[in-house]
Amino acid sequence: MPIAEILSRVAAELALFAGVGFLLFAINDLTVDLIYFGRRLWRATAIYSRHARAYASYYVFNKDPGFIAILVPAWDEAAVISSMLKATLKRLDYDDYRIFVGYYRNDPATAAAVASVTDPRIEPVEVAADGPTTKADCLNHLYDALIEYEVANDCEAKAVVLHDAEDVVHRYELRIFDGLIDRAAVIQLPVLPLPDPESRWIAGHYCDEFAEAHIKELVVREAVGAAIPLAGVGCAIARRPLARLAAMQDGRPFAGNSMTEDYEVGLRIGSLGLKTMFVRIPAQPGEQGVVASRGHFPGTLGSAVRQKARWLGGIALAGWDRLGWSGGIGERWMRMRDRRGPLAAVLLLAAYGAALLWSQIWLAELLGAPIHARLDPWVVTLLVVNGWLLAWRVLMRAYFTASAYGWREGLLAIPRMVVGNVIAMLAAARAVSLHVGGGARRWDKTRHIFPAELPQ
Repeated sequence: MPIAEILSRVAAELALFAGVGFLLFAINDLTVDLIYFGRRLWRATAIYSRHARAYASYYVFNKDPGFIAILVPAWDEAAVISSMLKATLKRLDYDDYRIFVGYYRNDPATAAAVASVTDPRIEPVEVAADGPTTKADCLNHLYDALIEYEVANDCEAKAVVLHDAEDVVHRYELRIFDGLIDRAAVIQLPVLPLPDPESRWIAGHYCDEFAEAHIKELVVREAVGAAIPLAGVGCAIARRPLARLAAMQDGRPFAGNSMTEDYEVGLRIGSLGLKTMFVRIPAQPGEQGVVASRGHFPGTLGSAVRQKARWLGGIALAGWDRLGWSGGIGERWMRMRDRRGPLAAVLLLAAYGAALLWSQIWLAELLGAPIHARLDPWVVTLLVVNGWLLAWRVLMRAYFTASAYGWREGLLAIPRMVVGNVIAMLAAARAVSLHVGGGARRWDKTRHIFPAELPQ
């Protein structure tokens, strides 16, 4: 059999495999879109036509605010932790809170940076172990420190809030948690990455993905009755449900050997039959944007791949083993969407491979080589349908990015989808390699920066 015919058949099989997979994914995504826009239309006609929209700036949730504990785990964060703490103390529009900051005994630079912020609302907590362990292990030490603080001061936290050492905390965040935590065991605010002028493509693709996920995806999760997974930042857990989770896990509410402990906490609390909530609320009239957690995300290819590999490994691979497939139809559907990352990477690889092979075959034919490669008509039909569905997917990505960052970033989101695909394929390969090797056993963190100019 001529080599050209072999390549043609390989390209056709790859195209068929990718085409069928993408069609199923596209139908899945289209269903999410229809639910989102249907819900949005219903709220516009049935709710906002009769009730004024609430704004965080003037909406007083409670006349007697409760004590809130903020947990900030830190390893090798000397470059950002002091700036983050100072900014948080200055920005928060709330009175009764403490920030518990965890650092390791073999990280004197981070310890010194924390100590440089002299404020009674800061509670430094030394982890009596050489770091890094895991982020979850550091959080468990902070949880123990919170218990000691509660006993010593005869108080009980109303909620426990999670943040990272590079986060820009919104000034109205705690008042929202205080007002709504009695209605839900878990509350997640949107996470909106900050655009990085020095990394418009790699760091920028996080803006696109989080805009779509935290404007549409989490709204649909809540609508279909699935638990809201925590993003690890900008989220609050009611104190007693967290204690209940700790009692079920030998006093450790966060899974110490998990790389996605925040994601798991949301689903585990939801599996207890407790309500989880995603909250998008405008900050104040006349100001664009919502109350959200912001921060810079990785700006280099290597750091982005490491971070995405950690997410994929923890959610799609280890999460399958650790959390299973419990819950109703909506919950199982969303867990399936969470875990499709490795398969999506394989489909992308097949699609790019088929495209490369066909381009070489058609080029050879154009140059006069005796090759007559053709796709079956029904495969052509499949690719045409997928082409239209891809156009819709690109439109949705651009739309949601533009909603959060403006039309210029919305346009950039279109070519950045290719960047995201490349990172996803590399991250999937790394995640599978780590999983086969027994999984990551330590905090594989990336370098962080804190913005010089803070957003509103």
